[in-house]
Amino acid sequence: MRLNEKLGERKIIEIIQNRLDMMPKMPIPFGDDVSAYDIGNGNIAVLKTDMLVDKTDVPRGMSLWQAARKAVVMNVSDFAAKGVKPKVVLVSLGLPRKLTEKDIEEIGEGLNAGAREYDAYIIGGDTNEASNLVISISLFGTAKKNTLMLRSGAKPDDLVAVTGVFGKTAAGLKILVEGLETPKKIGKILVDSVLMPHARLKEGLVLSQTKAVSASIDSSDGLAWSLHEIAKASNVGFLINSLPTAKEVRRFARINELDPLELTLYGGEEYELVLTIKPKFWEKVEKAVERVGGKLLPIGKVTAEKQVLLEIDGKRSLIEPRGWEHFKNIKV
Repeated sequence: MRLNEKLGERKIIEIIQNRLDMMPKMPIPFGDDVSAYDIGNGNIAVLKTDMLVDKTDVPRGMSLWQAARKAVVMNVSDFAAKGVKPKVVLVSLGLPRKLTEKDIEEIGEGLNAGAREYDAYIIGGDTNEASNLVISISLFGTAKKNTLMLRSGAKPDDLVAVTGVFGKTAAGLKILVEGLETPKKIGKILVDSVLMPHARLKEGLVLSQTKAVSASIDSSDGLAWSLHEIAKASNVGFLINSLPTAKEVRRFARINELDPLELTLYGGEEYELVLTIKPKFWEKVEKAVERVGGKLLPIGKVTAEKQVLLEIDGKRSLIEPRGWEHFKNIKV
C-alpha cells in the first residue's frame, strides 16, 4: 500500500499544516470552508481554492462542459457557506495531450458558464500538461468580518437546518457508475443532480445578513461529515430527528433494495448548506430565505452532549463520522 493511501487526505493536510508558520490573527482558522486576510476597517479578503480531477471527480456521462462548470460551482458553494459573494476567479488547467481543440473550447465555455452563473468573472490563470485532466479554481471576494458564518459558533438548543434534500447525488452516482436502474423520470432527476450541481449562494448571502446563523458549512463531503465538522469546531453535539431524504431517493432505494438513510447521510456532493440557527430568529431566517427563492428544512437541534445522534421513532443511534476521503479511495 502506498503511503498516501494509508494516510488519507485529512492526515496529509494535518502533517503539512503542522509544518507551517501560523499567520498572526487569522480571521478564519485552518479547517473552515474558506481562507481570509484582514484588509482593515472591518473588511477581509476571502479566498478559496479547490481542484477537480478527472480520475476521481468526473463520473461516466459527465461532459467536459459540465466538469468545468462543476469545478467552479464546488468552489462557489464554499463561499455560499460563509455568506460571501465571489468576485473573480483564477483557473489553472492540467491538460492531457489527447484533448482536441473542440475539447478545449468546451472546457472554456463550461468555466465561463459556472462563473457567470454566480455573477463572477474569470480574470486569469495558468495551463500545463498533465496525464489526467485537472481543473484548479481559486476564488476571491471581500466581506465584512462580522457577517461571516463560521463552523465554530453553534450553541446548545440552536436549531439545525439545511437548504435542500439529500441523497440524490449518491443515487445518481449509482446510476452512472454502477448502472442501477430506476424509472426514467426519477433517474433523470437523480443523474442531473450529479451532472448539474448548484451552489446555494443566494441563500448564503441572505443568511449572513440576518446575523441569526451561529454556524454554517458546505455539505459536499456528506451530511454526516458536515454535522461532525460543525460539532468538532463548535464543541457541541446534535440530535437529528427529521432526515431530509429526497422523495426520489426513497423510491430509488426501494426499487434497488438500498438503505435510504445511507444514501442521505453519507453520499456527499449535494452542495447544500448545513446551518445552526438561533431559535428566536427562526421565522425571520425562514422568510429571508424564501424571499430569494430558497427553502430551509429544520432537521434537529444542537445539544451540549458531544455526540451526533439520529432519532427515528423514538430510537436513537449514532451518526458515524463518514464521508469521502481522497487517497483512500473509500468512504470513511
